[in-house]
Amino acid sequence: MSDIVQRGSFELTLRRVLSDRAGMLSLAFIVVLALFAIGADAIAYVVGHSPVEQFRDTGLTPQGLPVPPSPEFLMGTDQLGRDVLVRLAYGARVSLLIGVIASLLAACIGVTVGVLAGYFGGWVDVVLGRMMDFVMSIPVLLCMLSLVSVFGTSIPLSVSVIVFFSWTIMGRVIRGQVMSLREREFVMASRTLGAGHLSIMVIDILPNLSVPIIIYTTMMIPTSIIFESTLSFLGLGIVPPAPSWGGMLSEAANNSIYMFAWWLILFPSVILLLTTLSFNILGDTLRDALDPKANFRPVKMRWRIWPKRSRPKGDAK
Repeated sequence: MSDIVQRGSFELTLRRVLSDRAGMLSLAFIVVLALFAIGADAIAYVVGHSPVEQFRDTGLTPQGLPVPPSPEFLMGTDQLGRDVLVRLAYGARVSLLIGVIASLLAACIGVTVGVLAGYFGGWVDVVLGRMMDFVMSIPVLLCMLSLVSVFGTSIPLSVSVIVFFSWTIMGRVIRGQVMSLREREFVMASRTLGAGHLSIMVIDILPNLSVPIIIYTTMMIPTSIIFESTLSFLGLGIVPPAPSWGGMLSEAANNSIYMFAWWLILFPSVILLLTTLSFNILGDTLRDALDPKANFRPVKMRWRIWPKRSRPKGDAK
């Protein structure tokens, strides 16, 4: 008889993740996108094109129109003769950097506020809960317009706005989880043994929140990327000529050339769609792999075209 091997939680989680084909495809695309963003300088060096350099002789037609995809410009050029491929690579660096940093900062703020509100309750919960309601009631575009008119457009400002309007989702989720955990036996045992509030929150409660924190942080990254692209599309995000996916779509939409220069709309929109879709699918995969309550197998149903005939009782088998 073969020996029974006990598998750890990490190994079981890894097996569930590896068995999900959609999740693995999404993870592979995210890895390729990260390498694409990290290697933006190498791509610019290989093709010999800068993201802001204008090639008016080879990147524009004699009529001043952008050049379609060709061996020299693999994804064509824009209305100023700039290489779309290189600008997409640098735009991926900006989008991933803002998305990851903003999501991590929003997760830290949301976890802190959610743990405090859920653990102490009472007036602390009321104050922090009303603060979350207040943040969610602020119109985003009006707030961003006011800030841009005062401070000007910049990457730190975009990150600050995304963080300010994103942490409330994590805060509400963590608050509900902590309210159920604070009444559990292990928390009462720690309180009976004389543990302080900070020790209970950090040592006892916070490790039990790792699953929702990982899942919701992963799902906040595509939201932050879409947020940044929307701000750049409206002219409130990254300052031109710095490349960004939203800015590239805005430049193409504001010029009538996009009606025949299909590559100016297709490539930025497709990479933005695939990025957000991949992060969402990866978040769903992590939720199914980490959440024990979601570990179920679908029931297989067999359909028959013709009904099965009933056999008389007296017939032999």
